[in-house]
Amino acid sequence: MSLARRLRRLLGGGGPAIRVHVLVRGRFGAGWQDIDRTFALAPGSTLADLLDEAGRQGVALRDLLERSPHLRHGVLLDGERLPLPEGLSRPLSDGAELYLLAPIAGG
Repeated sequence: MSLARRLRRLLGGGGPAIRVHVLVRGRFGAGWQDIDRTFALAPGSTLADLLDEAGRQGVALRDLLERSPHLRHGVLLDGERLPLPEGLSRPLSDGAELYLLAPIAGG
């Protein structure tokens, strides 16, 4: 998030917040993740801004993505696959939904 956007947010300006729903379910590394949260962000925020805000609120989405190279291929934004890291600059809209899907293997 840019310094100007952070200042507007801290001072209460910048217009109404957008809401982004995040859903993460599955086994990532050694543990099971079950995250179902909605985050409020400043208008014009990107996926990178969402990851930063989630981290500030104790939800380690960025860590999940960095620890699992396979997870980067399972990111869906509004039902569409979003390649990472290119998608980090994608602007988010109010009501957007982000899903992180654990890789599934079987035989």
